[in-house]
Amino acid sequence: MKPLFIVFEGIDGAGTTTQCHCLCAQLRAAGHDIVQTREPGGTEAGEKIRALLLDPAFDCLDNRAELLLYAASRRQLVAQIIQPALRSHKPVISDRYTCSSLAYQGIARGLGLPLVRQVNDVATAGLHADLTIYLDLDVQTALARRKTRSAGVEDRIEKAGTRFQARVREAYLELARENPAQSLVLDAAQTAETVSIQVYDALIERFPQFPYRISV
Repeated sequence: MKPLFIVFEGIDGAGTTTQCHCLCAQLRAAGHDIVQTREPGGTEAGEKIRALLLDPAFDCLDNRAELLLYAASRRQLVAQIIQPALRSHKPVISDRYTCSSLAYQGIARGLGLPLVRQVNDVATAGLHADLTIYLDLDVQTALARRKTRSAGVEDRIEKAGTRFQARVREAYLELARENPAQSLVLDAAQTAETVSIQVYDALIERFPQFPYRISV
């Protein structure tokens, strides 16, 4: 069997980090040796890039520069963490991956999907997730959650506003419609516990050997 590579995506405040943690904790409790990652970040170099990307002081950052910084963090994560883990037969669960760039930079920032896909291909060397779980949430609920979580302090991406987040949400839904075989959309307005159960049940339904898949 081959290890699975599962990714969580969603607008800021949708709960991608929470659900990534929940799934990884559940798998570890069951005795599985899995690797948990996040984007941007996940490596020492990536975390430094993350700090720059999310720093509100850099509100003048060019959109293409933003795209390339995300790609640099992603490349380091793939090369240093994700590919070695998969080669060692360890499943990987990630809080965000390539679809974040497609939604945020490709569509919401207006750079276009062809450019972002080209940059993603360079960063990942063609490594795709087996399943992307989209946590869908309306922007006002997401905003309320973020305010509660961070005491009203927003990072550079969050400061782009609700209209920007609405474009990201629609972009995610369109990406899921384009690739239903490798996508799962869940209602993130439910409790975290309910979503966590739905995530696990859906993964078992799609991959009975989860967190592995039958070798092909």
